[in-house]
Amino acid sequence: DENITVTVSGIIDDVKKNGDTAIIKYTKEFDKVNLSSENLKVHESEIDEAYGVVGKDLKNIIRRAKENIRDFHLKQKENSWIQAEKEGIITGQLVKPLEKAGVYVPGGTAPIISSVLMNVIPAKTAGVSKVFMATPPRKDGKVNPAILVAAREAGVDCIFRIGGAQAIAAFAFGTGSVPKVDK
Repeated sequence: DENITVTVSGIIDDVKKNGDTAIIKYTKEFDKVNLSSENLKVHESEIDEAYGVVGKDLKNIIRRAKENIRDFHLKQKENSWIQAEKEGIITGQLVKPLEKAGVYVPGGTAPIISSVLMNVIPAKTAGVSKVFMATPPRKDGKVNPAILVAAREAGVDCIFRIGGAQAIAAFAFGTGSVPKVDK
């Protein structure tokens, strides 16, 4: 749909030019939540609070899934190697993980915990130094507690309450509050 393409392109350009101001504007427009640059980032106290809200069974399921996903991806991990061939020829492979990755987790009506685990754990297993996550806030301005628990368990370094194209653009270009990521 050409209208969608035009709309999304406009959002991306706005975030590129206006950073946090654009993110705050679109969060108000699309998510109906008033934010400021100071509360785009989810604070550690909110994540701590989420652990008190999420039930023991769900936390155990998240932890078990984390272990299974990590174990699987450890088997895929490639290593650097160098070997000397004949006549001074050297061949090899240098595996270097990205420094920063951004992960988007949709909000919607149900928490998609698997989106957190299946994106963050492979990145962390591969050696990505910093994984940042964006997920839209609920109408009360908070992030779903199960998403927060899954994010901490998976090893997310920083969480932003930002949704939509504006979140992706923030990671692509960086803003005052959101770092530019490598992927």
